[in-house]
Amino acid sequence: MQNNNITIRQTRLQGHEGLWQITIENGRFSRIEPQEAASLPQGEVLDAEGGLAIPPFVEPHIHLDTTQTAGEPSWNQSGTLFEGIERWAERKAMLTHEDVKARAMQTLKWQMANGIQYVRTHVDVSDPTLTALKAMLEVKQEVAPWVDLQIVAFPQEGILSYPNGEALLEEAVRLGADVIGAIPHFEFTREYGVESLHKIFALAQKYDRLIDVHCDEIDDEQSRFVETVAALAHRDGMGARVTASHTTAMHSYNGAYASRLFRLLKMSGINFVANPLVNIHLQGRFDTYPKRRGVTRVKEMLEAGINVCFGHDDVFDPWYPLGTANMLQVLHMGLHVCQLMGYGQINDGLNLITTHSAKTLHLQDYGLSVGNAANLVILPAENGFDAVRRQTPARYSIRHGRVIAETVPSQTTLHLTQPEAVTFKR
Repeated sequence: MQNNNITIRQTRLQGHEGLWQITIENGRFSRIEPQEAASLPQGEVLDAEGGLAIPPFVEPHIHLDTTQTAGEPSWNQSGTLFEGIERWAERKAMLTHEDVKARAMQTLKWQMANGIQYVRTHVDVSDPTLTALKAMLEVKQEVAPWVDLQIVAFPQEGILSYPNGEALLEEAVRLGADVIGAIPHFEFTREYGVESLHKIFALAQKYDRLIDVHCDEIDDEQSRFVETVAALAHRDGMGARVTASHTTAMHSYNGAYASRLFRLLKMSGINFVANPLVNIHLQGRFDTYPKRRGVTRVKEMLEAGINVCFGHDDVFDPWYPLGTANMLQVLHMGLHVCQLMGYGQINDGLNLITTHSAKTLHLQDYGLSVGNAANLVILPAENGFDAVRRQTPARYSIRHGRVIAETVPSQTTLHLTQPEAVTFKR
């Protein structure tokens, strides 16, 4: 991919006053300086018109192999996680290489249009043919100029509870999966769940891979596999390379246990992904009233200095029938259900879909710093608060100094006593 030289003028930076100029040379940030003191631009110039420059959005948890299959062959009528797994098992029997690639590419294009440049996708490897995995490995190579795609070998139906599950998982890693997954709460027994975690930690060290566990995605307050994940990560010194996704059972833990658990979580250094759109939809399905929200303890993690971020999880599939792969929608829901609605919490909320997610994915060359790859998004907003409140689209998504996506701003006009433009700004 050709690296471009470009100067971006009149942009805002989160946490900084005034307007700034960003200079990109050979696909990397070479200068970031106040506009009033900036040097004269050379070559191509992009006027950000006061828009907010941020690092690209990061999708830390999605299932691109299942995307855009809602209602095929039947809909998830109960809205539960477990019926979703049943519906997917029906659809999985119809998978072809071309089918997986076409659907994944379509959703990846939606993600690119929404300013996402980094994606971690879980791919079901509870399949003797590994059809979806092989297709996704091709997709990874094809989208590399525009998106960094990490692939998780995800044993949807268990490692020890599915025939040859362990062998299929290892084969997926040998074929090229970047991350090793597990689903301990779906194994037949608690003992199987714990053993499955020991196996993936050994596998991760054998093949030098990251770990991302679907962990305690259930309303059962007795589902406590996260403590095993954290203990193993602490034992092996792997915390920064380990992620616990969902952990919705933590919503139901009693205070005494949660207090003890948080000490271990902090010591371990593991990462967390909450998926507010899907968690609020799937959890609480067995409650009458009051109904639990079922989203993990994001606010408490932030206060404890534990790395946590937000993911979309599913887009138009058996677990979630909606979605356009828009991370600002994810953030909007997450801030509500986690009661992070103070001004500072909203303004800093972009971190939950950018820098925190980048840390979860173990990204190295990320962020608006001189010397880094010139990947960024410009939002037509004054700051993070404004972007979240107005749900602003990505005006520009720039990859290695080249615009790869552009959204023309919409305009709404009222025709009352006289035409009047409505911007939803105060």
